[in-house]
Amino acid sequence: MRHVLPWLSLRQVPGIGNLLFRRLLLHFGSPEAVFSATIDALVQVDGISARLAHRIHKYCTPGQSAHRQIHEAEQRGFTIITQSDPEYPALLLQIPDPPPVLYVLGNLGSPVCSLSVVGSRKATQYGLTATYALCKGLARNRITIISGMARGIDTAAHKAAISGGGKTIAVLGTGLDQVYPPENLKLYRKIAENGAVVSEFPISTKPEPHHFPLRNRIISGLSWGTVVVEAAKRSGSLITARLAAEQGRDVFAVPGNIHAATSQGTHALIKQGAKLVHDIDDILEELQTRLEPPEKIREPGQGQRPSEKFELSLEESKVLNGLEPYPIHLDELSRRLDMKVGTLTGLLIQLELKGLVNHDPGNFFSLSIEITKE
Repeated sequence: MRHVLPWLSLRQVPGIGNLLFRRLLLHFGSPEAVFSATIDALVQVDGISARLAHRIHKYCTPGQSAHRQIHEAEQRGFTIITQSDPEYPALLLQIPDPPPVLYVLGNLGSPVCSLSVVGSRKATQYGLTATYALCKGLARNRITIISGMARGIDTAAHKAAISGGGKTIAVLGTGLDQVYPPENLKLYRKIAENGAVVSEFPISTKPEPHHFPLRNRIISGLSWGTVVVEAAKRSGSLITARLAAEQGRDVFAVPGNIHAATSQGTHALIKQGAKLVHDIDDILEELQTRLEPPEKIREPGQGQRPSEKFELSLEESKVLNGLEPYPIHLDELSRRLDMKVGTLTGLLIQLELKGLVNHDPGNFFSLSIEITKE
C-alpha cells in the first residue's frame, strides 16, 4: 500500500479539502505531481493561495501520521484505496467531492446495482418490518444494500440484506476501527464478510456529530438511488435524500402513519417528487434497466406458503401471525397476542422446532422464513 503515501500526505495538508484535492488532481494528474509543482504553478489552481501552496510543499515528504495509517491498516486487515485504483467505486467518482482515499474492510467489488436505504434511528416496529421486507427482497434480486450501520432502519437494512443472501456495504462516520454504535460489533463483522465496511476517515477517528452528515454523501454516492424509511422533518436521512437528488440519483420514500413524527420527512419527500414505495416492485421498475437480466426473483410466499408444509394448531397459527421478519421481544409478543408468557413460550418452542421461528438472544423472536399472511 506504499503507493497511497502521497495521497495520505496531500489529504493531511491543512486547508486541502475534498474539493481542492480534486481540483489539484485534475490539474496536475497525481499527488506526486502536485508536490513536485512550483509555487507559481500551484497558485494557478482556483482556491490555492500562495500561503496554501507553501504549506503543500512542507508536506511533500510523508510524515509519521501517513506511515502510521498504512501500518495500522496492514495490521488490522484494512485496505486503503485511492481514486486512481481500479477498485475505487466508479459511481462515487461522479459526485462533486469524492473522498481521495477510502479505508475498506471486506470486498467492495463491482455491484450490478446498488441502493441505499436509510431512516430513523428511533424507528417504529412498522418501519423496521417494512425495511426488513424491502431489503431482503431487493437482496434476492442482486441489489447491493448500502447504509450507515446506525441504530434503527440502517441496522434492519443490513441484517435483511445478509438474511436475503445478498451483499451489503456500511459507510461509517468514524475510523474503521471504531465500531459505532458498539452493540453493532457482530453486525460489523457480518457486513465485512458479506460485502464491505468503508470510511473516508483515518483510522482511530472517533464518532463526532459533524462526521455523519459528511458520510451521507458517500452513502448516496455509492448508490443508484436512495430509499428513505421513516424520517423526521429534520434528519440525516433527509440530508442523504437531498444529496442523492443533487447527485442525479433516484429518491424513493416509504409512506407511514400520518400521525407519526417519523413519517413527516418521508411524506414531505413524496410531496417533492420522490417515488412512493409500496413494495419492491416500485423500486425494481425504476432499476430494472440496471439489473442483468431484468428479471424479478420469486419471493417466498408467492405460491405455496411455507407454513402450509406443517400442520399447525389454531394457537400456533395465532402466534405465527403475530410475528414479523424483524425480532420482537417475548413480553411485547405476549401483550400483542393477549397470551400468557408460559403458554406463549411453549408454542414458540414448537414453532422453532418446525423451523418457522428464530429465537435470538435476549428472548427476541422472529420469522425464520417470510410467510405471506392472508
